[in-house]
Amino acid sequence: MGSSIWQNWSGTENADPARTVRPADVAELAAAVTAAASDGLRVKAVGTGHSFSGIAVADGVQVDMGALDQVVAVDPRSGLVTVEAGMPLWRLNQILDAHGLALENMGDIDRQTISGAISTGTHGTGDRYRGFAWQVKGLKLVLADGSTVQCTEFERPELFAAARLGLGALGVIAEVTLQCVPAFRLKAVERPERLDTVLENLDELVSENDHFEFYWFPHTARTLTKLNNRYAMSEPSRAPSRLSYWWSEGFTENTLFEASNRVGARFPGMVPGLNRLAGRVWSAREYTDVSHRVFASPRSVVFREMEYALPREALPGVLRELQAMVERERHLVSFPVEVRFAAADDIWLSTAQGRRTAYVAVHQYHRHDHGPYFKDCAAIFDAADGRPHWGKMHSLDAERLGDLYEHFDDFLAVRKEVDPDRRFSNPYLERVLGD
Repeated sequence: MGSSIWQNWSGTENADPARTVRPADVAELAAAVTAAASDGLRVKAVGTGHSFSGIAVADGVQVDMGALDQVVAVDPRSGLVTVEAGMPLWRLNQILDAHGLALENMGDIDRQTISGAISTGTHGTGDRYRGFAWQVKGLKLVLADGSTVQCTEFERPELFAAARLGLGALGVIAEVTLQCVPAFRLKAVERPERLDTVLENLDELVSENDHFEFYWFPHTARTLTKLNNRYAMSEPSRAPSRLSYWWSEGFTENTLFEASNRVGARFPGMVPGLNRLAGRVWSAREYTDVSHRVFASPRSVVFREMEYALPREALPGVLRELQAMVERERHLVSFPVEVRFAAADDIWLSTAQGRRTAYVAVHQYHRHDHGPYFKDCAAIFDAADGRPHWGKMHSLDAERLGDLYEHFDDFLAVRKEVDPDRRFSNPYLERVLGD
């Protein structure tokens, strides 16, 4: 037990909790919650700090989940896998590999804990696939009174409906049961395309590929498209060579990109030219590898991020507006805009709840002022009824968010039942869920 200043990965949030605890098992986790209640302190669990928003900021007791990182059960036949909530995704993928299993879909970073990923609505891309929370089949939670409960679709179903994407507002997740799938390979095809070409062919690109996404480089008409398609493990692997991997993932997308952004921060007028250069350097390549090695890439360049989930049909117009706004307002944007896709789901606070979704993520290098650019982007996203990613930067409050989510009041009712004293609240949750 101790106290120290905490900061998230991107440096956008910090905390000075009254104390920090690191439970080694569920009993110690429950005891920490009970002790916090006795002292009149609020509780916030933290993982690896990859959220850009204040969702994990503790102003009472900070629960470091790093020691709750063990495998509980693996059933290769059913694909059901239960792990402790503090397990990072990269370790989970190693465990699944050993049992011939895989996550159905994932995002492009694997540093988060499994509980952090599901609680913030983390997702990948693919018009037939859904986010991490969709893969959750069961949860073990420590509630505000220190009790430990299990919930599934059949056992405490309303708590499960809320908690599988619960923002950390209902309790501390101790264990997660996931529905995994047989291991598979992805064939990755990456190629530069003009933005006009991508938008003209968008329906085919999204529907004809298992996992499609693209990056648009502001100040240019260039994009980098990524087409990932699924194959059985029996298909031959054509993984990139060590040199190729280093060039693309290590040097080009991290070392060279960091250097480019540093130059842009020092000499802002060079940003458009640097983006045109980046659009050329990130060249075409093709390879096949185990799914998670294609989905996720190392990310060492520090940035700020805001992402909105938009109705799928709104995407082309929104991108055109972004393109015009960047030039009209003379924003200097050194990071590409990332565009991904998801099927509709029925999870109460999922950003894809009830509608086919296109995700648009805007970024800014941490040495650039992100504020004016993000504010102008948000105005465009808000006008299109966009829903902000819970773990990324935005300024919406409960009044507006309540209009965007059909089950917002259902979520609040469950919260009132299991945490009437707001033991698991913090300033961010006060804003997005209300007092």
